Amino acid sequence: MTAPPPFHRIRVADVITETPDAHSLVLAVPPALAAAFAYRPGQYLTVRVPDDGGPVARCYSLSSSPHTGEQPKITIKRVRDGQASNWICDHVRPGSTLDLAPPAGTFTPGSLDDDLLLLAGGSGITPVMAIIKSVLAGGTGRLALVYANRDADSVIFRAELAALAGDRLEVVHWLDSERGAPTAAALAGAVQAYGNREAFVCGPEPFVVVAQQALQKAGVPAERVRVERFELEAVAGDGPDATAEVTLDGQTHLLPWPAGKRLLDVIVAAGLNPPFSCRQGQCGACALRLLDGEVELVNNEVLEEEDFADGYILACQALPRSEHVSVTYY
Repeated sequence: MTAPPPFHRIRVADVITETPDAHSLVLAVPPALAAAFAYRPGQYLTVRVPDDGGPVARCYSLSSSPHTGEQPKITIKRVRDGQASNWICDHVRPGSTLDLAPPAGTFTPGSLDDDLLLLAGGSGITPVMAIIKSVLAGGTGRLALVYANRDADSVIFRAELAALAGDRLEVVHWLDSERGAPTAAALAGAVQAYGNREAFVCGPEPFVVVAQQALQKAGVPAERVRVERFELEAVAGDGPDATAEVTLDGQTHLLPWPAGKRLLDVIVAAGLNPPFSCRQGQCGACALRLLDGEVELVNNEVLEEEDFADGYILACQALPRSEHVSVTYY
């Protein structure tokens, strides 16, 4: 069984308002934890915040670069009815402390000397920004960024991107208010000239789907496309309220499972200690077996058909689709 990541209490040194809906938190990591919080560009931190039903944990990407000497910084955009994002934006101030797990994630370039194509939608710019700053500061690679947003006021890091743009960084802003929502055909035309580069795609699921289609049209092989999805937090009322029967470490617990809440959050809120890591459906650390009932997985990038045949699901992505669900960890 994979052990859950340790959480450390870290002080917030500063809060930066990037847009009306997005805040960056500058973190004062103490010297004793510097090694534990060393990170690669494109990685994320897991943040645990309080909630009426118990603590919830969410992953937020680092928008800072380990190659520029700046303090670690994560960027959070409000999500409508989002438990964690709204709590952070409403309550966290300079001097506040947060429970953070060390960096994780594989959305990182193999070399800072490679030429890269970057496609970001909305808050998907966060890990991409870390990659941009790292390549410009610590490598020789050339970068092309296509960044899609609703309108000009929604552009996170707009001034910073303008300052960084130059010979090695080309920035194309795609604003829905001016050009309409991006389509696969239109995006393919925008990235056609960079089809020989490795591509990094980050954003909400609809943008990711369109971007992947565009890259396919532009001739970029699937194995040269790296993807990071920024999911919307589950909203209460999505599906039925349920009861989860959870067997963990030889003990069985009956837990109320509110509609729209991820199973992992329910288990953690009950004071149990389940295994988990990425919380994005990418690592499989939270896998457990479904014995009875039905669930829906919001995202899955690790389980295959034979895993589903054996009953495995991901606790971090599971939403209830029946009134009683029985699961077990082995």
